[in-house]
Amino acid sequence: MIRKLMLVVVLVAAVFLSRPLWEEKVSPYVDVSFMDAISDRVMSVIYTPAVSDALDSFQDTITSMVIDIDAAIQQAPRLEPAESREKVEKPDLSPPTEQMFSIYNVKIGDARQDVEQEIGEPQRQTTNEYGTEWFAYHENFGNFLMVSYNDEELVNGLFTNQDLLASSAGITLETSREDVTAELGEPLTSMRKGLVRYQIQNDGEYDVFEVDDSYATVFYDKHEDQTVTAIQIIHQSLEEDREDIYTAPSDSLKEGFEYQLFDLTNAARVHHGLMPLVWDDQARETARKHSADMADNAYFDHTNLDGQSPFDRMEEDGIRYTTAGENLAYGQFSSVFAHEGLMNSLGHRENILKSDFGYLGIGVAFNGENQPYYTQNYFNN
Repeated sequence: MIRKLMLVVVLVAAVFLSRPLWEEKVSPYVDVSFMDAISDRVMSVIYTPAVSDALDSFQDTITSMVIDIDAAIQQAPRLEPAESREKVEKPDLSPPTEQMFSIYNVKIGDARQDVEQEIGEPQRQTTNEYGTEWFAYHENFGNFLMVSYNDEELVNGLFTNQDLLASSAGITLETSREDVTAELGEPLTSMRKGLVRYQIQNDGEYDVFEVDDSYATVFYDKHEDQTVTAIQIIHQSLEEDREDIYTAPSDSLKEGFEYQLFDLTNAARVHHGLMPLVWDDQARETARKHSADMADNAYFDHTNLDGQSPFDRMEEDGIRYTTAGENLAYGQFSSVFAHEGLMNSLGHRENILKSDFGYLGIGVAFNGENQPYYTQNYFNN
């Protein structure tokens, strides 16, 4: 009996002494695929007082709503958006030799001075989820890319959703997912933050690869035969400095996510031959209030707890429109992932690429778990 008791004591002591190693080995997997689950349910209705009370509410990770109004009964002047625009001339791209990828001939580790000597000054600078800044470079949203720099002014992050990608493996925006994985191998299935290992989704919308001391996230367009539609490249040092999957909220991060999502939307429109939208501060305030209401009250819906539709809220805030729409997203840890998820859902994609829209305001808010809520309010008057 004593021998058995001593054996139990020894086993307990061994487990206790090896506890840190044991915790690391069995660190929990957190499935974050919910962040990019998208519903294709879309509301569309001809808006009149008779039907405004009949709008059904629904709940999902990303939702979209669009509404058209008879312009003949409106007195406000109407912005006539162009159906298409001429594309900015594409630069000559040279496949990199030292690394797998370059964007607009810019690579991880390049000096900011050299980058801007080649492509010019940034159009916008905003805080990102990594605690650095995205510098957005473009020509009226053509030849669009975002670049992050470290303290030594060397490139440590890159993103584009336009045809600026060059690769030593021949990967471009026309490459299929099958060919990408054939060249880069099996994508990562998880990513570690501290003692927590987060499981990466595998639904065909994006893959994450370890390439050249960096993490390359390759996004695919489900509506264009799962070809590459965007790429984000983050140096390992930058990714590993981010301790959690969600960044602690701040006013600068909120504004950064808003303007980044606006720029990404316009870059997608220009890539598809449409005119960019005009930023609207009032629509941003309407969107911010709805995002904050959802975050504070733990719901996710176009119709708020007072029964107001997006169009009720816009009218209440003095926004006059002939056509309006709303996209919602929740849980994506950056505007890049929110935008690419919206583009892969037909209803939300239609709002993003709707030629009738002329203005856009975006509002972001965070809940108590640092998860962002995104509201996009589109309209035309």
